[in-house]
Amino acid sequence: MGVQHRSYARSGSYRRVAVESINRRGEKAVKVAVVFPGQGSQYVGMGREACETYPEVAEFFRRAEEVLGFPLAEVCFDGPSEALTDTANAQPAIFTVSLALWEALKRRWPDAESSIAYFAGHSLGEYTALAAAGAFDFEDGLRLVRERGRLMKEAGARNPGGMVAVIGLDPQAVDEVCGEIRESHAGCCLRVANYNSPGQYVLAGHREALERAIPLLRAKGARRMVPLAVSGAFHTELMCWAREGLAQALDSVEVRPARVPVIANTTARPISEPEEIRQELLNQLENPVRWTDSVRYMVSQGVDTFVEVGPKKVLTGLIKRIARDVRLVNVEGPAELEHFAKKL
Repeated sequence: MGVQHRSYARSGSYRRVAVESINRRGEKAVKVAVVFPGQGSQYVGMGREACETYPEVAEFFRRAEEVLGFPLAEVCFDGPSEALTDTANAQPAIFTVSLALWEALKRRWPDAESSIAYFAGHSLGEYTALAAAGAFDFEDGLRLVRERGRLMKEAGARNPGGMVAVIGLDPQAVDEVCGEIRESHAGCCLRVANYNSPGQYVLAGHREALERAIPLLRAKGARRMVPLAVSGAFHTELMCWAREGLAQALDSVEVRPARVPVIANTTARPISEPEEIRQELLNQLENPVRWTDSVRYMVSQGVDTFVEVGPKKVLTGLIKRIARDVRLVNVEGPAELEHFAKKL
């Protein structure tokens, strides 16, 4: 791959995060959840600095390229953006970057697994969480997410649809609009696909249904509506075509009990056994991501520190709106990783 390793010197001040209390004697012990982002967090250049800094990250890219058969590092580091955004590429790219960063962090956090109460991930990130928890190895997880991305893209071509983020409404108002459109247009698909945080939801369904929904949502007081650059209506029944292919892919890999419980997207409850993991990954295709409920469940179980590992800091922003009193840490590159590791 021709990656040059170099030492990394931190410069500038690191944004304010509350990791200072981790493992300090005499203070209340923290309870940590590690979370991983989903599709939409990708950007050209992601993972480059970590790959140049940590040999273990470069090794993850090498292994990924052996499995995928194309230059993943080049797509991640140099784009073009259209190639990286393609669902079939974005999913293995985010999975690889996130899990490689987790490996680099874990090597500097010797008691990581015993310190973590839960793993969780948003949509695609659930696969990363399960791999981090030992439910399947990196190569098998990579094959799964590559196939998942391909199947979801194909399902989107067979059953065209889209997704729109809705900001500034309560869930009842959003559900009312969806129900009104479904009732007046028999056979149309329109539903909440992601419950991301209070006041932020993602609608998914047929494009005509989304177009009809926009003025109704605006009339109810929605502050913003943002169409998402995706290839289909994810987490709805329009993904049903992908289910059989994903079931076959899951049957082809070894799924082991998770060493740390993983919070399931569709139920917002912990899972760890192989059969429930397989079932969750199938159900997730056609059912909403209940991220708000997932975070609230972890907080109710005593989690007070969330560490997001992966590109961008989308989940950090969402968690901030769900649980205002928790500690939030984001690790997407060497500066954040080294700062965090120093505080352990």
